[in-house]
Amino acid sequence: MASPMKCLASDRARYVQSFCAFLANSTEHQSMREFMERQLPGVIESIGNRKSTINILSVGGGAGEIDLLILSKVRARYPGVTINNDVIEPSADQVLKYKERVAETSNLENIKFTWHEETADDYESRMNAEKKPKKWDFIHMIQMLYYVKDIPATIQYFHSLLETQGKLLIIVLSENSGWETLWRKYSSSFPLGDLCSYISSADMKRILDSAGLKYQAHELPSYLDITSCFVEGNKDGELLLDFLTEICDFSKTAPPELKHQIMEELRKPECSEKRDGKVLFNNNLSVVVIEP
Repeated sequence: MASPMKCLASDRARYVQSFCAFLANSTEHQSMREFMERQLPGVIESIGNRKSTINILSVGGGAGEIDLLILSKVRARYPGVTINNDVIEPSADQVLKYKERVAETSNLENIKFTWHEETADDYESRMNAEKKPKKWDFIHMIQMLYYVKDIPATIQYFHSLLETQGKLLIIVLSENSGWETLWRKYSSSFPLGDLCSYISSADMKRILDSAGLKYQAHELPSYLDITSCFVEGNKDGELLLDFLTEICDFSKTAPPELKHQIMEELRKPECSEKRDGKVLFNNNLSVVVIEP
């Protein structure tokens, strides 16, 4: 009998719900914000040298929270310069939230926003069809490479769009995270199809090394509070389990044995630590900055 489990990415509304639960219970954005505050200025130091316009491409921009922080750092480094910020984001809900955030944010003069409600693969196909590839001074792909069909080809494609002083910034899960343990062990049990694949900093380094690309990697500590996952019927916990496994309604559709194994695995020190009565899943990230 076919498994009733289906990939979370196939249900965009449920995906956004579970992603929001993940953000609310993790320090992911906090960790990214700290990186953007402390280290991004060094990354973008020369992307706009002698330019009157800086072109930025956000691939998988989500609701724009991190994008706006990145833009504030670019503006601070290049005051008065016009910035074209193009956003690729397949979720209509996320695009709407991004537009609302822009409308509520001051100090965005000189920044022109263009949203493309499509996937990275759609964008590449459209650009290839138009035969007018645009070059970019800064491209960032934050926590989105799990949802492309061919990860090495996608990295190569967007890298090919960099200007001579440009930078490609990619954030993925760290090879030292709990995800690495969970997914290396159980992803073969998840019905992901071609909608989702696992990639960590270890995979990224292999891809970039084999392509001969120059890069720097930075580790970002982060955790996810998964205590609610162990409370039967807890809505937040169910959404978090969906996000951790990339399975829609995992707690209701997973075979009992698989569910038992996953719950046991999540408690292990390789995945999580217990602190102050909470179970904190290791959500460490890796920022990889690639040269042109």
